[in-house]
Order: sequence, then structure tokens, then C-alpha cells
Amino acid sequence: MDRESSTAVRHVVEVSQFDRPGIERLFEVADCMRDLPRQATPLAGFTLATIFYEPSTRTRLSFETAMHKLGGNVISTENAREFSSAIKGESVEDTVRIVGGYADAIVIRHHEQGSAHRAATVSTVPILNAGDGPGEHPSQALLDLYTIGHELGRIDGLRVALVGDLRFGRTARSLARLFRLTKDSELVFVSPPAVPMGDDVRAELDQSGVPYRDEPDLNAVLADVDVVYQTRVQKERFTTPGEYEAARGQYVIDETAMRRLNPGAILLHPLPRVDEIATDVDADPRAAYFRQAHNGVFVRMALLQHVLG
Repeated sequence: MDRESSTAVRHVVEVSQFDRPGIERLFEVADCMRDLPRQATPLAGFTLATIFYEPSTRTRLSFETAMHKLGGNVISTENAREFSSAIKGESVEDTVRIVGGYADAIVIRHHEQGSAHRAATVSTVPILNAGDGPGEHPSQALLDLYTIGHELGRIDGLRVALVGDLRFGRTARSLARLFRLTKDSELVFVSPPAVPMGDDVRAELDQSGVPYRDEPDLNAVLADVDVVYQTRVQKERFTTPGEYEAARGQYVIDETAMRRLNPGAILLHPLPRVDEIATDVDADPRAAYFRQAHNGVFVRMALLQHVLG
């Protein structure tokens, strides 16, 4: 699945580790995990540690649920930034060295970009990146692409609108990178001027030949796309309240927007939402974000099986 040898520690730090055959195998395993018998415990005797320096609900609980469904054990710390040795000044590297003695794999979320790479350089057990600041969120991108394939029956030949905070939104950044493994796809970046998709992602798409364009008018793309990937403008990433207020609230999916949306399209969101998708939209069959969240358990089961199995 990745470039590491079969004897090396298998980290999941960034989506560039994966190739097309690798994600296809991963998705096949995720499909099998949907029907895994309760008595099947392929990871019995293994322990997963989840260390979250930033708040999380879906990612942390879905990783922990995935481990329990595979028969393994979980040790966990939430809000580790305030309630762990980090408050005493302990480095990520030292924390990982210690926790690696307690667990067989570590899921880590950290507020600093690059922290998962730093953890992987010293860890003797697999590191799974659950989000490193505005960097990447590979397991989310994998479950997003899996959901697209599950909902639409394909991951190729798609036109995808990435909407909202594309500068700090690690989920959109990782998903855009993952589309390098697809064929005949086009990305449309719909964002406020203050938070455009980063030049680093654009350069990688250019190198891979994935076409993309910027379109500030969401209404102009709704009828022509197969996927709308809506994201939250993240208040916690902005340095001043004024910058946040200037960026938020520009793109809202409501019933009017859904009437414009391609009838065969789907609406995704990595969640949590604030006010960027109206609750009236939830009943629309094209609103796939809750199904998307549920898919996270199966994809993360497949990832845990990959690194530990």
C-alpha cells in the first residue's frame, strides 16, 4: 500500500504514501469490515493509544470504535494540550517514545503542522495522523474518497467542488491531493479570498496533471459538479476575529442551493458544521455527510488492520 518495506513500521502520515492499487485494496477491506462478524477479533491483544492535543469527536471515537470492533484495546487522552505532560513542556517526540511502550499503535492529533512526521521519526510503533494543524488529515481524506465511490459508484471522471476554508482546512487539502490518484477528475476551488487553496497543493496537482480552477461563485458550479465538499471556516486558525468574520458565512448550502445542485450529485462535509449547511438540507438524499461520518469506522478499521495486521 505504501512505499515502506513489509518489515518497516507502517505509519499513515500523509496521503502521498498511497498509490492507486493501495487505496483500492484499502477500500475492498473497508467493504469487508461492514460485514465483519462480531466474533471476529483480528486485533485481539493489540492496544491502540489515541492522543489528541486538539478537540475531536468523530475522528477519535471512530478510531476507538474501529479498534474495539477489531477486538483490540484502547487507551486514550483527550485535550492532551491541557491535560497531559505537554503542559509541562514535554515534546511530541518524548510523549510518543513513552506511549509507544504502552501501545501497539498511536493515533495523534496535534495543533502544529508537521507534528505527525516528527512523531513518526522516533516512534517504534505505527503513527496514524489524525490531523496536524493546517497540514493533513489522511484518514479523513481516505474515508471521503471511499464515500464518493460508495455513493456514486466511481472515483474517476468526477468534477468536485471544494468549498470554504481551503487554506487552513486540512481535510480539503488532503482530499485534493488524493485526487492525484484518480483519472479524468477536475477540482473547483470555491473559497473566500482570504483562504484560498495553498500553492503547495496546487503545485502537486500541476505536477500530476489534475486540472483545477478557482470559482468564487458557488451558485455557478452547483449544477455542473458531481460532489460538493463543504467545509467549515475554522475560527481557531485565524489570528484575529476580524479575519475570521471576513471569511465566514460566504457560502451556505440551503434548500435554495440544493435546488440548483445537480440531481445526481452528493453533498459532503467532514463535520462539525456550524452554519454552512442548513439543517433543512439533512433530509435531502443527496446530503451524504452523516453516511460519510459512519464510513469513517470502516475505513479506519481497514487502516488499523493495515498497520497492525
